[in-house]
Amino acid sequence: MTKIDKVLYTAKTHTTGGREGASRSSDGRLDLKLSTPGSTGAGTNPEQLFAAGWSACFIGAIGLAAGKRKVALPADLAVDAEVDLGTTEGAYFLQARLNVRIPGLDADLARSLVEEAHRTCPYSKATHGNIDVTLNVI
Repeated sequence: MTKIDKVLYTAKTHTTGGREGASRSSDGRLDLKLSTPGSTGAGTNPEQLFAAGWSACFIGAIGLAAGKRKVALPADLAVDAEVDLGTTEGAYFLQARLNVRIPGLDADLARSLVEEAHRTCPYSKATHGNIDVTLNVI
């Protein structure tokens, strides 16, 4: 386990009611209702929140990898994250796919940037060896 030397930011949320509840950040910028995946509830679900956070962070990691190589990234770079909630032998698990679009970049260079981002993104590090993750460069 890696110990952090310097904390850059701490996200703080208060959640009540679990998957059918609500979550609010300490600064009030996040204030939303939660609902069970696949339900008709009014809120989002934890898997969507995880996918959004991971994909945003992953784009930042791609930017760092590109910056090291002095590669300009297109404005329409996008990551479509798909996070599955499922069961195996009655236990709940996640698996994920990160579908990355870097238009205008050579396919080998794009793949290399995505692989480096996956090694450096904190969300990727947190999931490494814990869940099945597929990287697709589209």
